Amino acid sequence: MQFGILGSGSWATALAKILTDNNNSIHWWIRNPGTINQILQRRHNPHYLSSAYFNTSLLTLQNDIAEVIEASDVLVIAVPSAFVESAFETLPANSFKGKKVMSAIKGILPSCNQLLNDYMYDKFDLQIADYFTVLGPCHAEEVASEKLSYLTFSGIDEDMAARLGAHFHTEYLNTVVNHDVIGVQYAAVLKNIYALGAGIAHGLEYGDNFLSVYIANAADEMVCFLKKVVGDKVCNQVNYASSVYLGDLLVTCYSLYSRNRTFGNMLGKGYSVQSAQLELNMVAEGYNASKCMFKTNQTVGANMPIAKTVYQILWQHLPAAEGFRNIEEILL
Repeated sequence: MQFGILGSGSWATALAKILTDNNNSIHWWIRNPGTINQILQRRHNPHYLSSAYFNTSLLTLQNDIAEVIEASDVLVIAVPSAFVESAFETLPANSFKGKKVMSAIKGILPSCNQLLNDYMYDKFDLQIADYFTVLGPCHAEEVASEKLSYLTFSGIDEDMAARLGAHFHTEYLNTVVNHDVIGVQYAAVLKNIYALGAGIAHGLEYGDNFLSVYIANAADEMVCFLKKVVGDKVCNQVNYASSVYLGDLLVTCYSLYSRNRTFGNMLGKGYSVQSAQLELNMVAEGYNASKCMFKTNQTVGANMPIAKTVYQILWQHLPAAEGFRNIEEILL
């Protein structure tokens, strides 16, 4: 298989490292020509995960996205969800014909309020059978330092998901296969929202005792939503305590690498949303996701008081301290 990676942030760089460590050659779309030159000259991404070095003979780096797509059998999309539409806007409708698409996105496309698979179907007629996700409790920084991590590859074609996952299996990365391609995407969206809330709680100087109760309730809230959105047939075959669901929620809420937790921590300490965004200087997917999920749940109708409160703090100017006093009253 010829792999193409779209995006050049920390997660895209981590996935490029994993594939090339397995001796896979990759076509890599990087928007900035200066970054391409620096990677070729210095063998690492100067902006993200600079400790990860590449065998450049395995890299074909280009700033023409159409050329990368044409040269690849499998496209790994690792562009932040807020920028997917602008990155793809000039592509013709048949760009992904005959391709497998793997989403490494942990968000909803904010302007159309869609998961990536729905957007790819509407714009490029990509069928769900050719769509896969790569998700899980896996911080890019720990991939760069080769700390043992786990990734889940999901698709309704589990055999193909397993074949794709095999290209990512290394001594420091274990792979798991899952068929809940819709549920894992929503879980990845929700865990970022709950991690923002965990960061806010930390910034407000709540302790570990409270945080453990908060996360336990967030996990329950997430499962209630997933059961409504994917239906009983899928839910009865899924273990929601596994790594791609509960594991990813836990690490995103607790880890100091979590940009969503960091973003929330700033808000809890009194930063405005705008100031926190400038200070972080990276995309916290949970910010846009909180609004998207609020809209989505108006149709789904799950009971989600924690996610709703985080949305109100971020988008409706609810004071963080007041919001968490409200959350205190509903935790079990």
